[in-house]
Amino acid sequence: MTTKNINPNEQSSQSQCKMIAKWLMQGKTITSMEALNLWGCARLASRINDLKNRGMNIDKEMIVTPYTNKRVARYFLIKNNK
Repeated sequence: MTTKNINPNEQSSQSQCKMIAKWLMQGKTITSMEALNLWGCARLASRINDLKNRGMNIDKEMIVTPYTNKRVARYFLIKNNK
């Protein structure tokens, strides 16, 4: 028996994944606040996980924000050296 995903946000999640993937493939980095401001993506870590599950080689570094002095993850695409 096959069950259908009834997540009402599935289409939005997939659109966000496409935008995030394109952004990272351009050599850019992204933080959760940037993702929220750019695309209204409030769950960047979940979208990054989705992209990793699709085979994208994404890593993160922890940075300290200049204004709030809080640690946040900044995600980037690891390029293959071939």
